[in-house]
Order: sequence, then structure tokens, then C-alpha cells
Amino acid sequence: MNLKNKLKELRIENKLNQSQIAEAINISRVQYNQYENNYYCIPIKHLINISTYYEVSIDYILNLSNTKKYQNYKNVENITAGKRLKEFRKENKLTQEKLASILNTTFSNIAFYEKGRNLIATPFLYEICKKYNISADYILGRIDNPKYLE
Repeated sequence: MNLKNKLKELRIENKLNQSQIAEAINISRVQYNQYENNYYCIPIKHLINISTYYEVSIDYILNLSNTKKYQNYKNVENITAGKRLKEFRKENKLTQEKLASILNTTFSNIAFYEKGRNLIATPFLYEICKKYNISADYILGRIDNPKYLE
């Protein structure tokens, strides 16, 4: 998962420096720099904040789609995201154990995500979306369509 180019591209497009975008999403410049240079994986909450700030899709930032914007964004809610993840898992005839194995995590993590206790971790979301061609924005409940990416 390489966000380096998209994060930098969006920042430059919007004529911002790293300090300005970091302040806008309430993190330090050093922390933002680490995300932009791919030193650390960006947590989902910061990815959502960046997407919201720039008014672009998470799919676009994650390089899953060239679609920069969708219509009618909704706020991300843990419960909705959990239901969408569970729906995706069942559509693909995956048990929690099987999905956990694919993502190299525990089935209890999958259960927590599905119950809305936590939002899915960015690397897991990316892996699901990349492998199954499903929209990250859809899984997170930000949009209702498109569900699947072209």
C-alpha cells in the first residue's frame, strides 16, 4: 500500500505544506510526514480525516480507483462499517476465521470490526478492497454506490 504519491499530490494540488495539512487533521507535521513518505501505515481515522478534508474518495487515496469524488458522502460509523464488512464476508462465503487467515489477524479482530467496536485497520481494509475489487468508501459506509470498483 503506497500512499506517498497520492498524499503528496493532493497536498500540492491544494497548495498546502505538510504543517498545514497536519494541523487541519489535528496531527503533528512529523506524523503526517511519516504517512506521506510511507514510513508508517496511516490509521483509518486519519485516512478518513484526510479524505474528508480534501473531499476525495478513500478509494482514490488508496489507489483503488481513479474516481476522485463520489456523490453524497456520509459520516463513517463503526456500526455501519461493521455491518458492511460482515455483509461482504458472507457474500464471499468467508467465515470470520477464513477472513482472519487471509488478513493474517485473529478472528476476534474480525468479530470486533463486525460488531462495530473498532473500525477496520487500514492495511486490512486495503487488502480486502484490492483482492475483492470492492470500494473502501462502501465498506466504511461513506457511500452506497458503487459497491464494486471497475
